[in-house]
Amino acid sequence: MPHHSIVLSLLVALGLITFLDRICISVAGARIMGDLALDAAQWGWVQSVFILAYGLFQMPIGALADRRGQRAIAALIVIWWSLFTALTGAASGFVSLLAIRFLFGLGEAGAYPVMTGVIAQSFPASERAVAQGFVWGASRLGGALSPILVVPLQQAYGWRVAFQVLAAAGVVWGIVWLAVYRDKPKPVTQRSATPWRTMFRARGFWMLMAMYFCYVWGSWFYFTWMPTYLERGRGFAENEMKLFASLPFFLGMASNVAGGFLSDYASRRFGKRIGRLAVGSTSLALAALCLAAVALSSDRRAVVVFLTLGFGVMDLMLPSAWAICLDIGGAHAGALSGAMNTAGSAGGFLCATLFGTVVKATGDYNVPVLCIAGMLALSAVLFTRLDPERSVVEPSS
Repeated sequence: MPHHSIVLSLLVALGLITFLDRICISVAGARIMGDLALDAAQWGWVQSVFILAYGLFQMPIGALADRRGQRAIAALIVIWWSLFTALTGAASGFVSLLAIRFLFGLGEAGAYPVMTGVIAQSFPASERAVAQGFVWGASRLGGALSPILVVPLQQAYGWRVAFQVLAAAGVVWGIVWLAVYRDKPKPVTQRSATPWRTMFRARGFWMLMAMYFCYVWGSWFYFTWMPTYLERGRGFAENEMKLFASLPFFLGMASNVAGGFLSDYASRRFGKRIGRLAVGSTSLALAALCLAAVALSSDRRAVVVFLTLGFGVMDLMLPSAWAICLDIGGAHAGALSGAMNTAGSAGGFLCATLFGTVVKATGDYNVPVLCIAGMLALSAVLFTRLDPERSVVEPSS
């Protein structure tokens, strides 16, 4: 088993790759819509079909990795989704793009549940939110770099080539991972089947699902619609969008790292109820206010400022949420985090689909942003009801 600093470096690299590959289609959105003659509602389906697959396969891949080991599963899913990243550039129309993005989502579905399982095996409990913070911070760096890399590539060579270039990074990562990482041997007692029945009976399980379902309306807006919102909803030019679509992710990168340190420090100092819950609920409440300000503002500079701040403060909560999966999921943290992300994917699917539908029906890009602000406010309330000290994988005594 390599030293945990090497493991963290590999996970950080993977976090970056996941969002480079995921956000690139949003950055290229206006060009793809024009080239393939897609309207806003169809584009919403292109975005949401990825989320559908992403949600459907979270739990089974997370549970499989918990039982069989993360090494082989991680390499398989990364090389799989890299193939379909490349194939995105070969799409000829609406139907083929739907099929490719669904299969791409199937691969990416396992990324964060598998990484959570690796963290559970490789890091002590007192360092897990920090590790999650670095991984999620790297994902935001991937989101920030995606516009910076994709816009010049598509301006020079077309949007199709951009996907083929980005696909290579995942293949290289999979080869390195297989060469370096080894699964930690598990005691026989840890090889038990995932206790789904016990989890489904736990109040904390469903509260976690509800919180994350509401939260991801905010995050998936940034992942799927923000570049198009800036270009078509607020009138920014493509080169302006390249910069302004990156800013939220740069701030999110710093926020994830800071949120991880803050959550672990506060948990050691004041207990997990304060350390996890105060950080998460406060961040979500502030994000809701920022998104409402985005929708209501007529000043383009204010839109950029509040968009950036909204994502930054929202991402402070992410390490806390995923650390709670480790706190209450134990040896089954991969399966639990997969379940949480499945609930989130359901919210993201609805957000991405309904956003385009509402825009097509009203011609107004700000109405759905206000709805997203309301979902973030609800998530903030639900976060206060979580209990990071009560297991959901052990029967209640």
